[in-house]
Amino acid sequence: MNITNKVAIVTGASSGLGMATAKHLIESGAQVALFDIQEDKGSELEALLGDKARFFATDVTSADSVTASIAAVKATFGGCHICVNCAGIAPAGKTVGRKGPLALNAFSKTVEINLIGTFNVLRLAAELMIECSQEQEKQRGVIINTASVAAFDGQVGQAAYSASKAGVAGMTLPIARDLGPQGIRVNSIAPGVFDTPMMQGMPENVRAPLEQLVQSPQRLGYPEEFAALAVHIIENDYINGETIRLDGGIRMPAA
Repeated sequence: MNITNKVAIVTGASSGLGMATAKHLIESGAQVALFDIQEDKGSELEALLGDKARFFATDVTSADSVTASIAAVKATFGGCHICVNCAGIAPAGKTVGRKGPLALNAFSKTVEINLIGTFNVLRLAAELMIECSQEQEKQRGVIINTASVAAFDGQVGQAAYSASKAGVAGMTLPIARDLGPQGIRVNSIAPGVFDTPMMQGMPENVRAPLEQLVQSPQRLGYPEEFAALAVHIIENDYINGETIRLDGGIRMPAA
């Protein structure tokens, strides 16, 4: 799919992977709808990115909130061709810790945001994509979700996070099969450890061992590398139904 003049939705757009992706899409010629729950940061990013970006305050876990934002995207841009879901959280907690079993609402909140929130946005974005005219090879749209290497190499304390990201990876192929006849491709990226604001706040004694686990190049990933892969997936019409690890060859140990 040619990105020029296309409309893209990016969730979790106010920081990290989402922000880098939004910037890269605009540089590639797209107009971008920025979805995020953080209104101050979202508005700041809209001002930074200029006329091709619009911020829509969105709670990905709310059907009503996403429905309203999708309607606003249609009214503002006329449609949608690309959806990149980056919104998510990464809490830690052992199944049974010093204070007892993990609180059930802590587990369910992670799944609600990372997995259900992703599906909530993509189902409504896909409905809007179906209204678009078909391009070469009947292409109408591209959906990219964010899984994680934790879907495959979950560590101690990552039961909730790993389950949510394994769900994202697991639904990639069936959704690609659901939407394939409509000309919509669906893929997921499973990033390793990236130099996002969350990691930037970690002390060096936490960051350094993670960097050493990466095979090559031995460093944390750059958000711009995630964004570059997202753009490549959009432009390469034969990538479909895949979950692609983007991790420098890291394989996470148990702890």
